[in-house]
Amino acid sequence: MAMSRPLRRLVVLALVLACAFTAQAPLGYAADASDRRGVAEQGERGSGIPMIPLAPVARTASTVTWSDVPRNYWARTAIDYVGASHQWMRDWHAADDGTFRFRPAKLESRRLFARAIVTAFASDEPMDASLTFADMVSTNGMFPFANVAVKLGWMQTDAHRNFRPKDPITMRAAQVALVRAVGLGHLATDAAKIHLRDGTTFRTPKGFGELLIGMRIGLRYNHSDESLDVLPDSPLPRSEVAWSLYRAATMPSYEESSLAQYTDIELPNLGAKKQAIVRWGIDYVGYPYVWGGDWYTRTGSGYCCGSQPVGGFDCSGLAWWVMKAADKTWDNTPPRPYAGWSLPQRTSTDMAGNGTRVKWGGLKAGDLMFYDGDRDGRVDHVDTYIGNGWSIDSSSSPAGVTIMWVGTGWYADHFAHGRRIVGS
Repeated sequence: MAMSRPLRRLVVLALVLACAFTAQAPLGYAADASDRRGVAEQGERGSGIPMIPLAPVARTASTVTWSDVPRNYWARTAIDYVGASHQWMRDWHAADDGTFRFRPAKLESRRLFARAIVTAFASDEPMDASLTFADMVSTNGMFPFANVAVKLGWMQTDAHRNFRPKDPITMRAAQVALVRAVGLGHLATDAAKIHLRDGTTFRTPKGFGELLIGMRIGLRYNHSDESLDVLPDSPLPRSEVAWSLYRAATMPSYEESSLAQYTDIELPNLGAKKQAIVRWGIDYVGYPYVWGGDWYTRTGSGYCCGSQPVGGFDCSGLAWWVMKAADKTWDNTPPRPYAGWSLPQRTSTDMAGNGTRVKWGGLKAGDLMFYDGDRDGRVDHVDTYIGNGWSIDSSSSPAGVTIMWVGTGWYADHFAHGRRIVGS
């Protein structure tokens, strides 16, 4: 699919603050940080495509007073919606003083999640009488919800027909369920078939399509306190589940049409090294947007480029993770199976002067794409182009790493220029 040609923009490069480094480095990093001076740990806050708006929600007077959810709590709006305006997650009786507990930090069990999602999206759906579980009797009060959730393909049992009702729901499992519940399962299935023009397919992790679509419709919250961010297989606290359920239930009706490109993610025919870039990027879809983040796990004080509380990436950190060659202090090979290319700069602003400048019409897979999101004449976002209007991207609005359509819309409109660091 061809990309429309955006307007040219003047890009002004600016200096950024340098980060300090400690003498001790974790596994995969050299202790000598002398060559790292001038490499900044700052990321680009708020970079990337704007947040998809919620559908208008009528405000009604709440009869619920939460005893454990402060008025300014980050998920308060979502909790009010799923537990007060609706009873999907009102899971405990009122106390003697009439207040309710929500328990926002408690891990959400699969049985309570099943009840919430079925009540929200399939309250009239009959059970499948032939569907039973090895670890849950049919007289259990949660059985009908588990039965319907599995019947509809929203949730799954293990190989031994165990529903695992008391296990916590993970981000991956929750997004699989919610994307299918809102009717976007077919889109997720199509997205998971990412392929080259010649039919070459890519191995994708379990739930890849749902993670990708779930991120694009805003099912994950982008925390300012990044220690709260969750990885794809993290157990979810009830606050995170409330947010995801709230976002799914208030998804705008036009959302499916706005993601129509995901029905066919076809890339051009790529050589082995560029296929490796795509494979590597696919494995990190669903990782959180972490400001200054450029590593897949939590890093300590000895990390060369500033500690981060959880694995994840900002836009330029992801460009490092996907493209940067190892040096004396930063080396992700392994786990990355290829060496990478010269990319010493850490922020998108500084990266914008690296390599050979490329115009919109000349972009090839492996090129870095730079954007001026706020139109101030300065680059503030970067991602890695993989061809045919697609990129490997980490933006704050979808709250992390996605395969992003950049051929039209915000990305095309805010494109500044590309840079080539990979040979043909």
